[in-house]
Amino acid sequence: MAATPVYLDYNATALPRPAAIAAVTKALGLCGNPSSVHGFGRAARRCLEDAREAIAALVGATPAAVVFTSGGTEANRLALQGLGRRRILASAVEHPSVLQGGTVETIPVDGEGVVDLAALERLLAAGGEPALVSVMLANNETGVIQPLSAVAELARRHGALVHGDAVQALGKIEVDIGRLGVDLLSLSAHKLGGPQGVGALVLADADRELRPLLVGGGQERGRRSGTENLPGIAGFAAAAVEAVAELPEIGRIGALRDRLERAIRNTVPGLTVFGAGADRLPNTSCLAVPGLTAQSVLMALDLAGIAVSSGSACSSGKVAPSHVLTAMGREVLAGSAIRVSLGWASRGQDVDRFVEAFGQLANRIRSAPAVSAA
Repeated sequence: MAATPVYLDYNATALPRPAAIAAVTKALGLCGNPSSVHGFGRAARRCLEDAREAIAALVGATPAAVVFTSGGTEANRLALQGLGRRRILASAVEHPSVLQGGTVETIPVDGEGVVDLAALERLLAAGGEPALVSVMLANNETGVIQPLSAVAELARRHGALVHGDAVQALGKIEVDIGRLGVDLLSLSAHKLGGPQGVGALVLADADRELRPLLVGGGQERGRRSGTENLPGIAGFAAAAVEAVAELPEIGRIGALRDRLERAIRNTVPGLTVFGAGADRLPNTSCLAVPGLTAQSVLMALDLAGIAVSSGSACSSGKVAPSHVLTAMGREVLAGSAIRVSLGWASRGQDVDRFVEAFGQLANRIRSAPAVSAA
């Protein structure tokens, strides 16, 4: 009998939560358009606004400050383009949706992947116009948590606005827009057990002017036109509420991650865990062993029924050296790095299966005799 598949790729897309599936199903039964004034439309609008209120409460915002989008990528682009600031500073380890699509000045990071605050201050001081600073709260590849509050405080002194990508952070650590001191936050449903294709941009100031990327219908207070994805939004809220409610028990996931890393260190010589010297999300481990390629590891683990990933999942299935690890000065090992990310349904047996399979693979490849060229 084939072994049960093991899913350890939550940072790409988390397993859907039953509460989210139920919310999506219920919302699909509401046939009205939220913009219609009849009873069907009002019922749909109530579902939409209940979800908006729930998301706002989870991050310390007002409901009017929540703009629903198609996901984290759109939320990031809306933040960067909607404020009208021509000068954008972003950390070198940001998601491609921040680093691509325009002229961006990159803020370097140290060897652990933490943003260099001194370099940021120099960049802010050198500019002739107020900037927009974009720094993620937690990195999707390494799990490294950025000092976003310190970034915001520094930026404020120079008249800069701050956008925080909290896509990977929500549901894994506390996320509060007021305590972080940022002006905008990006969120995404499918990273915490909700459906794909829905997210939000949250503003600290609900009245801040934001130029829309999509125009035509005037939905979302004129900030994002198009009929709202009601089933997705309902599932997003249900998943987020459940994920944040489980934060007091997130230590269970952290213990599993630490157990995984200890076991691999004891099994496979030469293991590197990227960002291990910094604060990290409790569910994420980005690791590499010299001599192994990420592609061979991913293929072998997939054949063993174990799903992990290499770098970001937003690269059309490509396995390529990580720009995050390259920015950290770890380009030599970047081609060997894989990411293991746990989530709400992860159990000890999942970790044990991974440790056994990865250890066997690593030791088999490293002990294989070298093939000399003829």
